[in-house]
Amino acid sequence: MKCIEQRASFGGRQEVWTHVSSTLSCEMRIGVYLPEPALQGKKCPVLYWLSGLTCTEQNFITKAGAQAHAARHGFIVVSPDTSPRGEAVANDDAYDLGQGAGFYVNATQAPWTPHYCMQDYVAAELPNLIEKNFAASDLRSIFGHSMGGHGALVTALRHPGRYRSVSAFSPIVAPSQVPWGQKALGAYLEADPMAWREWDAVELLAVRRQERLHLLVDQGTADEFLSLQLRPELLRAACEAASHPLTLRMQPGYDHSYFFIATFLGDHFDHHAQYLL
Repeated sequence: MKCIEQRASFGGRQEVWTHVSSTLSCEMRIGVYLPEPALQGKKCPVLYWLSGLTCTEQNFITKAGAQAHAARHGFIVVSPDTSPRGEAVANDDAYDLGQGAGFYVNATQAPWTPHYCMQDYVAAELPNLIEKNFAASDLRSIFGHSMGGHGALVTALRHPGRYRSVSAFSPIVAPSQVPWGQKALGAYLEADPMAWREWDAVELLAVRRQERLHLLVDQGTADEFLSLQLRPELLRAACEAASHPLTLRMQPGYDHSYFFIATFLGDHFDHHAQYLL
């Protein structure tokens, strides 16, 4: 690993690291915020943030204001890039497929299979890397936004016991039923919608009952993607049918931007603190 950026922030340090990923077969960038106790060698819980379409590790660490909340709770916060990158990595001209749009799945179709295994990267390789190289405990939680909200929900549901808590902002809750998800899953996986169920939070809630993490979801009512791409009512119905704990907060007047995320991010840190501390 190589540190390429570090800045003092709220008594801790915001860093950016690069490493060669064995899972993705390319170099990846990771944002890592280390609170003061971690800099002193005390092992701290880790919050993993998954960003949305077109984002890199920079969006969250520069726009969300997460450092103050992380310092207050003593959390390490890890924000990976949203996809593999590089000249040898398959791509598409559209913003919602290819680089910047990994969708946190493990691709099974060409030309995506050599690099697009973001689920294994986020759920396995990345925690191993963080816990080996930083003062990080094995207490983990996960949250994200939009495509990353989908990633956080699916990752927690697919790996019972691995995370203490999960939350999301404006998540794509049912990718198999909306255009963004249908395009990505159809490309990375296969044309058969039956294969998409393992990557759809609404479908997983119906069949995977081991994991009972309380889901906290914030959604803005002025979000331009609300009715076509996000459809939180499907998540509410799935949770009610499965008797799965959910707090879905519809926030009047808020859109899909980081202004929305920054407004309510402290509530999400407090939510995770209930289970990590």
